[in-house]
Amino acid sequence: MGPIQSLTAVLLLLLGLCAGQRMVTVQKGPLYRARGYHVTIWCNVSGYRGPSEQTFQWSVYPSSAPEREMQLISTGDSSFPYAYYAQRVRAGEVYVERIQGDSVLLHITKLLDQDAGKYECYTPNTEVLYFGSYSAQTSLTVISDTLSATMKPQDFIQVEGDSLELVCEVSTATAQHTHISVAWYLVQGDGEDQEILSLSRDFVLIAGSSYNQRVSSGDIRLDKIGDKKYKLTIVKVLPSDQGKVYCEAVEWIQDPDGTWKDITRKQTNKTSLTVRSLDNNISVTISVDKSSVLEGEVLHINCSVQAQNIQNRWFQMVWLHRERVAASIDPHGALAFPEDNGDRYTMGNLLVRKQSNEKYILRINQAELNDKGTYRCEVSEMERSSIGSLAVKKKMSSSGTDIDVSPRGSQLKLILWVNEERIMEGEALTFHCNAGVAENSLSVKWWYISKNKSPPMLIANMDRDGMLRIGTSYLERSTHGDLRLEKVNSSTFTLTIYNTSATEDSGLYRCEVTEWFKSRSWQHTQEISATVESLGMNLKAVLISRVANVKLHEDFELHCRLSVNRSTNRVPISVIWQFHPSSAQTGYQQVVKISAGGTVEWGSALLHFQKKTKITKSPSLSQLLIHSATWQEAGIYKCEVEVWRNSQQARDSGIAAAAVVSSNPVEIKVTQPESKLRVSQEIKLLEISTNDATEIKCEIISWSKVESQLGVSWYFQPLSPVGAVPQLILVTNYSSIVEYGEAFSSPQKKSRFHSEKVSSHLYQLSVSSVDYDVSGTYYCVVEEWKWSEDSGWYNLGKMESGRTTVKFKPSEKKLHIENTNHSITVPGNEDVTLTCLLQSQISPTSRFSISWFKDSIHSSTETLLKIKDNGIIEYGNGNMARRLRPHCPSTGDFHLTIQDVEVGDSGLFYCRVEEWDVNCSTAQVQQASVQSGYSELVVLPPVSTDSTEICSSAPLFHLLLFYPLAMFLILMTGILFLCFKIKLIRQKPQNLKTKQGLWGETGLVEPDHLQVSGERSFLEADAVEVRNIVDKIRIKLFVIPARNIPGHHLDISNRAL
Repeated sequence: MGPIQSLTAVLLLLLGLCAGQRMVTVQKGPLYRARGYHVTIWCNVSGYRGPSEQTFQWSVYPSSAPEREMQLISTGDSSFPYAYYAQRVRAGEVYVERIQGDSVLLHITKLLDQDAGKYECYTPNTEVLYFGSYSAQTSLTVISDTLSATMKPQDFIQVEGDSLELVCEVSTATAQHTHISVAWYLVQGDGEDQEILSLSRDFVLIAGSSYNQRVSSGDIRLDKIGDKKYKLTIVKVLPSDQGKVYCEAVEWIQDPDGTWKDITRKQTNKTSLTVRSLDNNISVTISVDKSSVLEGEVLHINCSVQAQNIQNRWFQMVWLHRERVAASIDPHGALAFPEDNGDRYTMGNLLVRKQSNEKYILRINQAELNDKGTYRCEVSEMERSSIGSLAVKKKMSSSGTDIDVSPRGSQLKLILWVNEERIMEGEALTFHCNAGVAENSLSVKWWYISKNKSPPMLIANMDRDGMLRIGTSYLERSTHGDLRLEKVNSSTFTLTIYNTSATEDSGLYRCEVTEWFKSRSWQHTQEISATVESLGMNLKAVLISRVANVKLHEDFELHCRLSVNRSTNRVPISVIWQFHPSSAQTGYQQVVKISAGGTVEWGSALLHFQKKTKITKSPSLSQLLIHSATWQEAGIYKCEVEVWRNSQQARDSGIAAAAVVSSNPVEIKVTQPESKLRVSQEIKLLEISTNDATEIKCEIISWSKVESQLGVSWYFQPLSPVGAVPQLILVTNYSSIVEYGEAFSSPQKKSRFHSEKVSSHLYQLSVSSVDYDVSGTYYCVVEEWKWSEDSGWYNLGKMESGRTTVKFKPSEKKLHIENTNHSITVPGNEDVTLTCLLQSQISPTSRFSISWFKDSIHSSTETLLKIKDNGIIEYGNGNMARRLRPHCPSTGDFHLTIQDVEVGDSGLFYCRVEEWDVNCSTAQVQQASVQSGYSELVVLPPVSTDSTEICSSAPLFHLLLFYPLAMFLILMTGILFLCFKIKLIRQKPQNLKTKQGLWGETGLVEPDHLQVSGERSFLEADAVEVRNIVDKIRIKLFVIPARNIPGHHLDISNRAL
C-alpha cells in the first residue's frame, strides 16, 4: 500500500472514532431552588451508537455526605433506587420524563432540604468499545422560601366611574441575587384568571390581552411604592371589572446557563369588587342619636344622602321642624336660619356642619322644651344653568322623626374617696368628691365631724362662681398653708389637709354638693372616715455585713435595716453612718448622712470615704458600699436613723426629729489579699546556630489583674563555672521603666537584650546577634504590685519561672586556626601584639567576626572586644579597652596590640573566629566557629623610664645632640656640589636639540630612538658621576657609628633622608 493510501486510511479511522464519541451533558450548575417547589433537571446524550432510546440512571451525592453515592431513579430498572428514595419514586414525587430517546427530565415534585447535593446523570454503554463520557454532574442547593405577598382583605362596592386602588406588599429575604415579578389577576365566576397588568422581572409593564387599550390610555396603571409595595390603580371602574382581584408575586433566579427560572410563587387573598351601574336617583334619610333628651342636653339631627357618583353632584340640605325651616346649607356651605334660631347660632347653641357630600349634621348644644316636635330633612339636587347660576333639578324629603325634650331633674351621683384611710401623723389627707357627669353649675361644702359626735365644723366651701370661703376653725391652718381646696374639673373637687394631727384630724368628713340649673337647685352629700395615727416609737435599726474580714482592695457592703410598721414606712427618714477607726482613740465620727430629702452630707473628719463610697437609701433599708477597702477603712461601723413627721419638718434644721434610733456596732477587719500569681515552670532547651534574634518567653498563668501591675526581672546564669551567680539582665518595674543590670549596662549589651510585653499574660526577652556569650540559663522573676491609697504600691507576691537553657551550636563547617599555646614576657609600658592566624582555605564570599578574650586568676572570662562581620567594633567594659588596637594585615591574619601593658594585664589571651556567609535571601548565616590557642602574657614591673636611660648614657647623649647637626652640614654640602655639577653639564655642546637637552638635565637614560652619535658617551659619563656623588653622601650617612644600647633600637631609613 502506498503512502497516500495509508494516510487516507488513518484519516478515515480518526473520523470514525470522532463520530462515535459518546457525550453526556447535564444542566449546568450550581442550581438554586426553593424548598417545597417542583424542580426539573435535564440530561442529554449524543455521539452514541446503538438503539435510539438510551437508558438514563440518576444518582445523588448528598451535601451531608458528599462522598456517598445514593441511587435515585433509572429509566430501565425499577429496582435501581435506594430504599431511601424508593417510596418517593413509587409515590410519583420523583420521576423521569423522556423528552426524546436521548433526552430526559428529572422531576422532583416537592423539594426537601435533604435533596441538596450533586446529581449525576449516567448512560450505560451500548457499543462494543468505551469511548467518550458516560456521566455528567450538576449541583443543586436548596434554599428557604422567603417570598411573601400580602394584601389587606377588603370588599369594595363601587359605582361605575369610581376609582379603585389596591396595594400589594411583596418582600423576600433570599441571599442569592433574584428578581421579582408582580401581576394582578381578575377572577370572574368559574372562568380562567384574566391578567390585568404585570411588572416583569426585567421591570417591564405588560398589559393583559383584555386591558391593552385601558392601560395605554392610563385608565389602569401599576406603581411601585418604596421597596415592597405595588399599587394597582383603576381610574374608572367598569361593570366588566366586577369579580375577585388578587396579586401574584414570582421570584426568579438566573441559572449559570443564562436562563431565568421561577423558584417561588405566592398569591394574596382575593378582594371582592362589585360595580353598580350609574343612575340619577337620590334619597335622603334622617337619624338622631337620642329621640328623648333632657332639657339642656345636646341634640344631634343627622341627614344622609344616597346617590350614585355623589362626589360629582351638587346638593342643598334643609332641616324642617314642625314643617318650618330650622336651618339650611347650600352647595357652597352658606348657612341660613330663621330669626329665632339665628340668635341661638350666634350664642353657639346651634351648629350646622357638612361632614361630607353624603352626611349633614344639625347640633343643638342646649336643648329647650320648645325644641321637641317632628323633624324632617329635605334635599335638593342643584345643577348649573346656562347663565352659570344653580337651579333646583330634583327635590326629595325624608320621613319625619319625633324628638321629646323633658324637663331637667337632678341626675347627679356623688362619689367620695380619700387617698388613704389610715395615714401617719404629719402626712397629707386628700379627699376627692366627684359629682359624675354634671353639665350644670355646682357648689361644694366640706365638713369635719369629730369622733366625740360634736357638731360638724365647716372646713371650707366654694360657690358655683368659684369663690372660696374658709371655715372659722380652719383659718389659722389655712394661713400656714395646711389647707387646700381645688376644683379639678367641672364635676370633681378635692380637699387636702397637710401636717395632719392624730388628735385633731381623725374623724368623719362630709362632702356636700349643690347642683344649680337656672333657678332650681339639688343638694347631695357623702361621708367618709379617716384615721391619723401617731408616729410609732418601736423602731429598731439592725446593721449587718456579709463578711467581717475583708481583703485589701476588695469591696464590702453594710446593710442598715429599719424594722418599721405600716405607718412609719411612709414618713421621712434620715440615715447617718458613723465610723470608729481601729487605730484612733476618739469616738464615733460621721461618715455620711442622707437626709429625708435625699441630700448627702459628708463628715469633715473622714473625707477619704467620699471618693470611694456609694450609699443608697429606701424607706426600710440603707446600704453603704465601700470600694477598694484599705487599712483606713478598718474599724467599727454603726448607723443612726432619724424619723420625721413630714418633709417640711425634715427640711427645717431647727426642728428635732420625732424619733432617733441607733443600730448595733459591726467591726470590719481589712487583711492583705492572697496573691494569685502563677508563672509557668516549664523547663526549655534552645539550641541556636544563627545570628537571628532569639526570644525567651515568660508566661504568666494567672494573677489578680484588678488594679495591679506586674514587674518582670530577667536573669542570666552562665553555664560555667557550675553554680555561677545569676546576673541581672534587666528589670521592667510596675511603671514599665526598664533598668539594666550592672553586667549588662554597656551600650553593646543594651542593644542586644530587649524586654517586650507581648500580652497581659506573656513577656518576652529578645536576644539579638546571638553568639557564644549568650549560652547559659535564663529565667524571669515576676512580682505582682498593687496600689493602696494610704500606703502606695505594695508587693503582693513574687514567683520565678522555669529555666530556659540556651546553647550556641556552631556550624558543622570546619575552620582551622593556629592553636599553639605561647608565652610572652615583657616589661611594663611596652606594646604587645597578639596574633590570630587562620590556616584553612577562605571563601571569597566569607566574612569574619573576631572576639578577643582574657582569662585571669582573679576574675572570670572577660570579653575584650569583638569585631563584627560588618566591621563594627564592640569593646568590653574592662580598663584595657582604651589601650586595645585591633588590625588585620591580611585576610585571615588578625592582630591585637595592647599599648603600654601593665602588670594587671597579665593573663591568658585567646581569640574566637566566626565565619559568616550570605545566603540567597541576603541574610547572614554562620558557617563555622573556632577558638585559638592561649597566649600567656607576663608583664614585669618596669625598672626605669626611657628618659633616665638616655640621660644616664653619655655617648648616646652626645650622639643625639651632635649627630643631626653633622648630618645637616654634610647634606647641604652635597646639595651645593650637585647643583654646581648640573650647571656645568648644561653648558655642553649647544647643537643638541631641545629634547636631548631635557634628557641631559634630568640625568636619566635617553631612549634609543632619541640618542645622537658622538654625544651618548659624554652624557652617560655625567650621569654616572652624579650617581656616584649621591651614593657617597648616602654611605656617609649610614657609616656613622652608634653604640649599642640595651633595650633600644635606632631605625634610620632612607625615608629619613
